[in-house]
Amino acid sequence: MGGMAVEPPDYAIETELRRAGARVVAGVDEVGRGAWAGPVMVCAAVTDLSPPPEGLTDSKLLAPKRRTELAGLLEGWVSAHAYGSASPAEIDELGMTAALRTAAQRALRLLPVRPDAVILDGKHDYLGRPWRVRTQIKADLTSVSVAAASVLAKVRRDGLMAALAADHPEYAFDTAVGYPSPVHRAALDLHGPTPHHRMSWAYLDDLPRWRHLRVRRPGQEGAAGGNQLELL
Repeated sequence: MGGMAVEPPDYAIETELRRAGARVVAGVDEVGRGAWAGPVMVCAAVTDLSPPPEGLTDSKLLAPKRRTELAGLLEGWVSAHAYGSASPAEIDELGMTAALRTAAQRALRLLPVRPDAVILDGKHDYLGRPWRVRTQIKADLTSVSVAAASVLAKVRRDGLMAALAADHPEYAFDTAVGYPSPVHRAALDLHGPTPHHRMSWAYLDDLPRWRHLRVRRPGQEGAAGGNQLELL
């Protein structure tokens, strides 16, 4: 952050929801929304409101080594956590919003106790009923449970993408983790998409040899998918 001090996340939102009657509050965050390859991954994390491991913050602000170390600490510190994902094929079939909902529902249903309230990072409630949802912009920076979920989800997905790199080394899945990068773009142009690529994404329109492979859902706009970029 260029030397700027970043305030650590706290329990303000969790405390507010508990005071309103929610005994179990889950923080939920996703990673992989804007990637060209790989799943979208969601983590749901529940804490007991105790002080978190030192240095916890939004996963995007952490160096990879520190993020991995922190994820190891978080796995033993959180009261409960669970993962859910939606595959590239499901993203192509459902669209990103419905795929995110599917992944989040899978994560929440795997928790040992059903949450009374869910904190979602961002302003859009992609989860909906029957869950009681509180959306919060930059919750991965301000809420302890969402920050924990962001770190756990990122490390989980990065590990999955690194494993795929063994079979597809040309695409830099171990470093770019399925997101656009010069190496990834060059590999796509030369070799085309792998079974792990999202075939409804607009990047295919920029690959003359492979654009005929693009899958279009009914009602999908020409640029859908290609503009859904996020930071790694």
